[in-house]
Amino acid sequence: MHREGMDRISAEHRHALAQYAHHILVCAGLGCPRNKEIVAALQRSVGERRQENSILIRKVGCMGLCSSGPIVLIQPGDYFYQNVQPEDAEEIVASLGKNPVQRLLLPVDLPFFTRQHKNVLSLSGRIDPESLNDYLAAGGYRALLTVLTTMRPADVIRCIQDSGLRGRGGAGYPTGLKWSTVAKAPGTEKYLICNADEGDPGAFMDRSLLESTPHAVLEGMIIAAYAVGASQGFIYVRAEYPLAVKRLKLAIRDAERNNLLGHAICGSNLDLRLQIRLGAGAFVCGEETALIESIEGRRGIPRPRPPYPAEKGLWGCPTLINNVETYANIGPIITHGPEWFAALGTDKSKGTKVFALTGKIRHTGLIEVPMGISLRGIVYDIGGGIPGDHALKAVQTGGPSGGCIPAALLDAPVSYESLSELGSIMGSGGMIVIDETSSMIDIVTYFMAFCRDESCGKCIPCRVGTAQIHDLLTRFQEYQATMADLAMLERLCDLVKNTSLCGLGQSAPNPVLSALRYFRHEFLERIQTAPTQNEATP
Repeated sequence: MHREGMDRISAEHRHALAQYAHHILVCAGLGCPRNKEIVAALQRSVGERRQENSILIRKVGCMGLCSSGPIVLIQPGDYFYQNVQPEDAEEIVASLGKNPVQRLLLPVDLPFFTRQHKNVLSLSGRIDPESLNDYLAAGGYRALLTVLTTMRPADVIRCIQDSGLRGRGGAGYPTGLKWSTVAKAPGTEKYLICNADEGDPGAFMDRSLLESTPHAVLEGMIIAAYAVGASQGFIYVRAEYPLAVKRLKLAIRDAERNNLLGHAICGSNLDLRLQIRLGAGAFVCGEETALIESIEGRRGIPRPRPPYPAEKGLWGCPTLINNVETYANIGPIITHGPEWFAALGTDKSKGTKVFALTGKIRHTGLIEVPMGISLRGIVYDIGGGIPGDHALKAVQTGGPSGGCIPAALLDAPVSYESLSELGSIMGSGGMIVIDETSSMIDIVTYFMAFCRDESCGKCIPCRVGTAQIHDLLTRFQEYQATMADLAMLERLCDLVKNTSLCGLGQSAPNPVLSALRYFRHEFLERIQTAPTQNEATP
């Protein structure tokens, strides 16, 4: 496909959409139940009124405010209906061009929407994820054409370096530096991997991106392949994400049919084949070397590093691994320029970040905010605060690998550096709000049980240490702990953190350590008696 063909398809599709006076956009993500029934009811209502030529009903991706789903967006007007049910269809259709249905209407100035800054989510909930033409009409694949026709691979890498983009998978490694390492690595065979193995409890950022805008991820991968010299790529996604897998398959098929994947992409000298690999649900396969082992057909167990995948990865070849959100950022950076991206965020944490906002909060869902926004801004403005009469206790970021930040530090900025200083991590973007009714000991015991069960067992510190830490935490839960147990808990956390082989074990103690740092009194309250000399001896 060349620019002329892309422009023609886009213009024709926009013209076809413009023939309808009203568009009803229905969220077809997993967070909005009964969306198929709602679409069917709307179609019946439109048919009964014989308005098929003036009203277009479209299934789109996640609109973000999952706690108010199912959500329907009406255009023109851009107003949202919440908690829509099939029986509301007739009233919605009858109101088009008149006064909105007030009982369903979301406030137009709701901070959940107005306080966000959408970049990778800009098309989510606005286009049909199963329509290539929808993506093209919204400007999709223009960045790829720009790269293939006007930029050398080194120019692309420099652009990503200048943007300051860091990997959105958790570690925050500079994306441009990783691309440069793979590009310079010796060897003619190089591979590309998209890590979509999102295993954090309560996290759904990558899944929603794949379900809502799969072509944006593909476009970023194709640009990355051009930059580093890869001709074969893999998308490693959980089998528990059937809708994401379905839409990825459709996107790859349509891209191949339109010369956006395969041989001589868009008439250039770039060849790229992409395949999907399904993960069996092992949390450890989110670690890049375990993921590589799994793609190669073996059990997902981490490898010692170095060598790093950028030098010796898939089948011993240089391999570029980035996560879903990282790739989704590439197209906008190319389109708007690195300065545009670098102008957002902080000095060292550039751009925006997508979070799955869950827990004891009014507005749960998928959000995208500039780096540097305060936790308070997320919890009380975007999230709407804590329901009921309860007070905020903590915010847990980074999933099982992260930490719990107390309410007293709610004005801290959200950046890689600040979260690390507070004893937590950015992670892939999970954010759980905890209120005063929750026990921190119960919370960290849950996370430690998760890490214990998900340990691959290869290294002793993680295999044995996580089990022992969990056993100690259980003693605190049951009010049977001693001061000796508290001392042993801290020593074990330090041991596991500093001697485990991979990131799972190294970060598993983080929730416990942060709870001990900020909520030590809860542990002390569970200690019933002072330790004897014998109890003090481990």
